[in-house]
This record gives sequence, C-alpha cells and structure tokens, in this order.
Amino acid sequence: MRLIIGIIVVCVCVFGGYAAMGGKLGVLWQPFEFVIILGAAIGAFIIGNTAPVLKSVPFMFATLMRGPRYKQAAYVELLAMQFALYRLVQQKGVLGIEQHIEDPANSTLFNAFPTFAANHHAVEFVCDYMRMVSLGVDDVHAMGDLMDEELETHHEEQERVVGALQSVADATPALGIVAAVLGVIKTMGSITEPPEVLGYLIGGALVGTFFGVFVAYGFFGPMAQSLRIVFQAESKYFLSLKAGMLAHISGQPPVMAVEFARKALMSEVRPTFDEVEAATSNLPATT
Repeated sequence: MRLIIGIIVVCVCVFGGYAAMGGKLGVLWQPFEFVIILGAAIGAFIIGNTAPVLKSVPFMFATLMRGPRYKQAAYVELLAMQFALYRLVQQKGVLGIEQHIEDPANSTLFNAFPTFAANHHAVEFVCDYMRMVSLGVDDVHAMGDLMDEELETHHEEQERVVGALQSVADATPALGIVAAVLGVIKTMGSITEPPEVLGYLIGGALVGTFFGVFVAYGFFGPMAQSLRIVFQAESKYFLSLKAGMLAHISGQPPVMAVEFARKALMSEVRPTFDEVEAATSNLPATT
C-alpha cells in the first residue's frame, strides 16, 4: 500500500503540475523512447547480475509491496519461542531438545510458534547452533564470530539485490540521454519540415531525458532504498536470535537470555518487558 501511494503521489505531482502550468500531456506519450530506456535498462540489468539475483526479481517486488515481514506480535512470539527453548534446556539438559532440532518440521516446540516455524532460515539458524551446543561447543566468542559470519553472508546476498535495483536507478538517466540523442538524430533527418513538426520532434526527443531522470529518482532509487530498509528491519529478527542464544550459551537463565534478545530489537517493534512476561508466563510445558 505504501508503495502504491508513493507512486500515485509522484505521478500526480509531476504530471499534474506539468498540466497545471499549461503543458500538453499528449507530447509526453513517446512509447518508443520508453522502449529504448526501459529495454536498455532491463538488458543492462541482465548483463550485470548473476542468475540467483535475476531469479530473485519476483521476490524483490513482492518485498517492496508487502514491506517489513514482521510486526510487533511476531517479535513477541519470537521471544516466547526462545524462552520455551531455553527453559526446556534448563529443565532437561541440552539433549532434551535433540528431537526438536533434528526434526524441526514435526517439533511441537517450534510449531507452537507458527510465524517462527514458517521462517525456514530462522528455524535452520536456531537448529544449527543449538546442535553445536549439544555437541559440546560452549565457546561464546567463537559462536558469536560464526553467527556474525553467517549473518554477514546473508546481508551480502540481500545487498546484491538492493545493488542490482540501485544500478538500474543509476543507469536510467544516462539511458534517457541516449534516447534523447537518438530523437535528435531523427529530428535532424527531418530538418526540412516546418517548425511545428520540428518542434514536436524535438519535444519528443527531450522526453527521453525527462523519462530517464523521472523513473530513476522517482521510482527506482526510492525502491532500492525502501528494499534496503526492509532488509535491515528484518535482519533484527536474526540479531535477536543471536543475542538470545549467546546469552543462553554464556549461562544466563531463560528470562535473562530473552531480555538480551529483546534489547536487540528496534524500538518501534520492541515489546515491553511486561508484554514479554505476559507471553512467556502462559506457555504450556514442552516435552
């Protein structure tokens, strides 16, 4: 919704302002200029990116449309899941969670928290590191460094997608100039035409420059920034898991490990201590 509203505001202000000062909207309709600019931008996008990035294009636009995946309720659930996990370890030892981390799809613990269970990467993240703990790894610093490396790799994969969209934003103004130059070349081939014809042709050529700059700074650039912000917000989901697990590994009791995890969240989605306490106090016993 936010993306659609933004697009409407940009278009209404630009084209409405142009029409209000007496401009003729029909002159701006130059479909072949649009084909040159957008077609070349798509071609450059294909040349400059790898197959995994190209396959992520539907995901990219789906992310832009939906915005951040998690609301505050999802983070309350995440903290409650961590509390249940760490409490189970406290009660039954690290081997008590073996059935859950080895078969997460059928885990009664994870499936009690549906938003978390639906995030395959988050489930895998928890299972991998808790499995290492069950195998005897208890070096908090080594685990923290390894988590940082994994999260940085995940960030780099996301940044490739953002960079690909940003490269389109950077390229379209120059491609607009290309379209404008081609329009001028076409105009020069009609130099013997009357002034009104030449004026229309020159105006059409200049539309190329306008359109390239317009889509770059009105759409593609803001979309890249929006995508980056969404990814940054969603990264806090994993940083919360990291903070909670490291606190647990260092020997903190479940309530304090969850507090470490809570503090890693952004303020606009961070639940209060009382909200987390209410969510964790009613959790059923897990076996």
